[in-house]
Amino acid sequence: MTVYAVGDLQGCLTPLECLLERVAFDPARDRLWLVGDLVNRGPQSLETLRFLYAMRDSLTCVLGNHDLHLLAVAHNTERLKKSDTLREIIEAPDAADLLDWLRRQKLVHYDEQRDIAMVHAGIPPNWTLAKALKRAAEVEEVLLDDARLPLFLDGMYGNEPSKWESDLQGIARLRVITNYFTRMRFCTADGTLDLKSKEGVDTAPPGYAPWFSHPGRKTRGQKIIFGHWAALEGKCDEPGLYALDTGCVWGGAMTLLNVDSGERISCSCEENKA
Repeated sequence: MTVYAVGDLQGCLTPLECLLERVAFDPARDRLWLVGDLVNRGPQSLETLRFLYAMRDSLTCVLGNHDLHLLAVAHNTERLKKSDTLREIIEAPDAADLLDWLRRQKLVHYDEQRDIAMVHAGIPPNWTLAKALKRAAEVEEVLLDDARLPLFLDGMYGNEPSKWESDLQGIARLRVITNYFTRMRFCTADGTLDLKSKEGVDTAPPGYAPWFSHPGRKTRGQKIIFGHWAALEGKCDEPGLYALDTGCVWGGAMTLLNVDSGERISCSCEENKA
């Protein structure tokens, strides 16, 4: 069995199929890890979700901000934005099955055998992996709770609170946890978030830095696979960290990582047009 991890798909199915073909991926034998943001903005969001659902027994997936947005849009279509490519999913005859599968995915995955974690955006520098898994489980529990889910989907939007406090409760607590795992790029050493800056590492606001660069980061030395930050172009100098969002939906490439060997393979939408 070979384990592969792939960067943000965002509804770009053709490059994914290209990559899986290049490595002769066999769902009966191999496993594919997904860093989240499976859908939205790309041209094949529904087809991508259906493709993944059909091979769901061979997947390990964490949720990204666009995946959570899809769940929220399905709950309240007024959340749809002009740039979204999600309507076709929520109006599809198989929407219920696709969305039910999606909400059962985790925010943080940890493979104990390989001692490697996977998360969409990152883990705040002031949290250990054990704490991150514990906090992720709080949101994962709500995603599976029919009674609590609507309140979470309505309340998860927003940039406040900007920092974790252990006495946070209710939707504020869930929102900051969700923002860490699915939206974070820049923060301070104590985990205070800046969610407005989205460019490269040299564009950090004063006092802020990329989440992974803080010297006292409690997961330093821990292997972590993440996506979300297309402006990194897959480059991260921190040992053990694997940045996989290489901006396919923005005209870049999609990147597939052999989790055990570290080999990377890329394929772009443009290559498939040639």
